[in-house]
Amino acid sequence: MKIVITDGYTLNPGDLSWKAFDQLGEVIYFDRSSPAETLSRCREARVIITNKTPITEEIIDAAAQLNLIVVTATGYNVIDIAAAKKKNVPVCNVPVYGTDSVAQHTFALLLELSNQVGRHAESVRAGDWAKSPDWCYANTPLVELRDKTIGIIGFGRIGHQVSAIAKAFGMKVIFYDTNELPDAEKVRSLEELFGQSDFISIHCPLTKENQGFINKRLLSATKPGAFLINTSRGQLVNETDLANALQEGVLAGGPRFGGHFKKTRGHCVRDRKGPGPALAFTQKVFDILADRDHVLDLAHDVFFRQPRHMAE
Repeated sequence: MKIVITDGYTLNPGDLSWKAFDQLGEVIYFDRSSPAETLSRCREARVIITNKTPITEEIIDAAAQLNLIVVTATGYNVIDIAAAKKKNVPVCNVPVYGTDSVAQHTFALLLELSNQVGRHAESVRAGDWAKSPDWCYANTPLVELRDKTIGIIGFGRIGHQVSAIAKAFGMKVIFYDTNELPDAEKVRSLEELFGQSDFISIHCPLTKENQGFINKRLLSATKPGAFLINTSRGQLVNETDLANALQEGVLAGGPRFGGHFKKTRGHCVRDRKGPGPALAFTQKVFDILADRDHVLDLAHDVFFRQPRHMAE
């Protein structure tokens, strides 16, 4: 059985081992694969293992012996699911590997926004505290989380974990989910969530139906001074409407590079997730966000447990 790993470097840059797969068949490993390379490399594959390399209908049709597609991630929008279904090829993902890590990352971003540790650290290093006439020094106002409301969009495993952490901080939790969930914390509409939340955190998969659903209508309903955090796919946000909201002051900040970009009180946080070239944000957004102070890059790096989960 031929097992083709199309883009293994992201998952394993050299500190892990793929040996667990050797007992399953002949493993052919590639650090990265372009679309043309993927087509030729997967032709004889029975199993394709991919992280962010798109597996299109053309690739699926060309792989005559294909029995299985494995996505080494939770989101599987890089796979043409309809084409796989047509050929009766199962598609598997790893739904639980990043639950705790993504929830932790969400609060790393949230705490940076509320406490602005990075900005204060730079200020202290620059000597601002030493020059301050007061012992108590704050470069910007700080936000206490207790009694603040966090609105969670998508109440699956990650959404539940974010909720648990938020409650530990004394926050009020509300959520919106398209599934019927009997929970008193669920709100009836996204507009209601945006209007009530001090923090909005997105935790839903990307589908054809919800692409760009964070749009002008929702952004205009945002509670003044609210924070927006997106650790899901960047395409969930309509970047043109985001740019306009930033320019008009409707929203303090928003996502960039498929992860998170948040601007508030002069501070921005950016979280990269997904292949940059595939997320073509408009120049208008870049121009607006490039003019903001203090941009912090945070890599979405929670892949370390995946080879074990996949082998199991």
